Amino acid sequence: MRYIRYLFLATLAVVLITVALANREAVTLNLLPQELAGFLGYSWSMTLPLFVVIFASVIAGVLVGFVWEWLREHKIRAEGARHRKERDRLAREVKTLREPKARTGDDVLALIDDAK
Repeated sequence: MRYIRYLFLATLAVVLITVALANREAVTLNLLPQELAGFLGYSWSMTLPLFVVIFASVIAGVLVGFVWEWLREHKIRAEGARHRKERDRLAREVKTLREPKARTGDDVLALIDDAK
């Protein structure tokens, strides 16, 4: 299994290096379209190699996906926490019920005391 993982990582590295070498041309990224930048009087742009833009986009997409799933699964995690608390409470209750109680006196009075 370890060799399959190494083979996969080596193949992935070769593919990424090939994409990087094929896309070395510089591209200009603009924050705003030219018309809107002219209207606002503010224009921000950056020149980067294309492969950096591609890899940064993939990483940003993965991060957005992780955050989206983490937020989506909040209900599941909260329900799990409630179930854990209930399980712990029930385990404590079972433990106290299994402990023998030293009862002295009348059983009827003991039942009345337990009801309180």
